[in-house]
Amino acid sequence: MLHDEWREPLRAQRDPLAASGGRARADRERQRQWRKQTWLGRFVSTYGWRAYALPVLAVLSVVVIYQTVTGTSAVKPAAGEAIQGPPAIGVVGTSILDAPPRGLAAFDDNLPAGMLPDGGPFTEAGNKTWHVVPGTTPQIGQGTAKAFRYTVEIEDGLDSTMFGGDNAFAQMVDQTLANPKGWTHNPQFAFIRIDNGKPDFRISLVSPVTVREGCGYEFRLETSCYNPVYGSDRQARVFINEARWVRGALPFEGDIGSYRQYVINHEVGHAIGYVRHEPCDKQGALAPVMMQQTFSTSNDDGAKFDPEFVKPDGKTCRFNPWPYPIA
Repeated sequence: MLHDEWREPLRAQRDPLAASGGRARADRERQRQWRKQTWLGRFVSTYGWRAYALPVLAVLSVVVIYQTVTGTSAVKPAAGEAIQGPPAIGVVGTSILDAPPRGLAAFDDNLPAGMLPDGGPFTEAGNKTWHVVPGTTPQIGQGTAKAFRYTVEIEDGLDSTMFGGDNAFAQMVDQTLANPKGWTHNPQFAFIRIDNGKPDFRISLVSPVTVREGCGYEFRLETSCYNPVYGSDRQARVFINEARWVRGALPFEGDIGSYRQYVINHEVGHAIGYVRHEPCDKQGALAPVMMQQTFSTSNDDGAKFDPEFVKPDGKTCRFNPWPYPIA
């Protein structure tokens, strides 16, 4: 008999609560009455497990809609991680962009690619004051994110005959910013030139000595830069170095007009929110406009003066003045 009992399959009791007598049946009867008599009970009885899932889904839907509208669901990049996509449009900040890296003691001041080439004369030192070149333009570009207002200014004390006159500089700035291969190819951006009132930034042709004050001069190379909080009035100013405007740069193998377009687009790129420099991405390709082409179009050279963004990998690009060169 003992052996026969072990051959029987193990089975659970049909009602584990049967030992509690009629209490369980009474509980079930109360549950049935509740389901019949209340709207919530009828809802649960009709939809079963979905009755519990629906409220949770409703709450999750509200959260998703809120995150979509406010942007709070966006994942912020970790420190040091590359930021892809559009820039922080119009963010002023306080850092000078295109300034020499501080403490870069190993940099070779005689890097041939960065030296100022021979060419026409320029004014070594101006008066560190500016005059606005008269003239305005209508809005150029759609400006779905922001229409930037700018002035064109010349440092007092510069001999304008060395660069064709104030209006020649202003005309090059206006035409470059209005070109369809420029920043306005992106519908987020637009530009409006003003000669009165407060602009978003000032595009200023200045002497090398003034650039050194506004941009820094830790290594002895002529540069241009963007300083978002220059002077006692903390004005956002694009500094265009007259020495570079007149003579250009050795690594930029295009003509002087193309170089002038490049330096405008590069520094204005910083002013509208592109704070990072870019390396040469593909051997022999056009250089990104946010690469420091004044000093080199080679990543091996660029890593010496821009180690934060450029790594030596042997790639060399071709000069390019435009953000959207095949637009």
